[in-house]
Amino acid sequence: MKKLIALLFIAGMMTFGIGNVVFAQAAETATTETVDTAKPKTFHEAMKERFIEGGPVWMAPILLTLIFGLAIAVERILYLTLSGTNTTKLLTGVENALASGGVEEAKNICRNTRGPVASIFYQGLMRYDSGIEEVEKSVVSYGSVITGRMESGISWISLFIALAPMLGFLGTVIGMIQAFDDIAAAGDISPQIVANGIKIALLTTVFGLIVAIILQILYNYIISKVDSLINSMEDTSISFMDILNKYNKK
Repeated sequence: MKKLIALLFIAGMMTFGIGNVVFAQAAETATTETVDTAKPKTFHEAMKERFIEGGPVWMAPILLTLIFGLAIAVERILYLTLSGTNTTKLLTGVENALASGGVEEAKNICRNTRGPVASIFYQGLMRYDSGIEEVEKSVVSYGSVITGRMESGISWISLFIALAPMLGFLGTVIGMIQAFDDIAAAGDISPQIVANGIKIALLTTVFGLIVAIILQILYNYIISKVDSLINSMEDTSISFMDILNKYNKK
């Protein structure tokens, strides 16, 4: 709940900040164009201008999906990056600790190592006195908990990926309706009458697709990161159980 509130606060601040900057610069952009129309526009300037032309009513929801999606994606990427552990070094440390100081020394190694793999090992060592079977159950159960934590929030990113183009298509439909309303009101089908409505229709679709593409790339990266960590956890857990079995037979 606290994480959700923090994300909402950050997204709200970013939305109002970006909105104020974009729309406050609209007049400046217009005056700049009248002064120097020959100067080529940068990509950022062109995108800002198109965003303003699309209108705040339809562009703001698309911008919100981008901000919320990016906030969750960045948080997940940071979390998963910090969850990485040098598993080879950890396994060697646990094995040496068991050989020299026993289970308590191995617990200290896991306690002082960052990452979910060390936490899984620690939970298993906590139940070493109950037998190897209990250790294995603990490793499997806590591994499922860690997997759930790593996948937390990813479904929201997939929601925003689907939502962004849908909002763009909604703007497209509304823009076309506006264009036909203008035709009906004027009784004419001249390009000047329908241009504004069609422009809004196309711009909302373009920005919705851009947002979906950006979030899709980040989503796939996060999924691959999660899969890599899960595979590492499973492989390392097997090696950890082999070490415990060898130590238990001594």
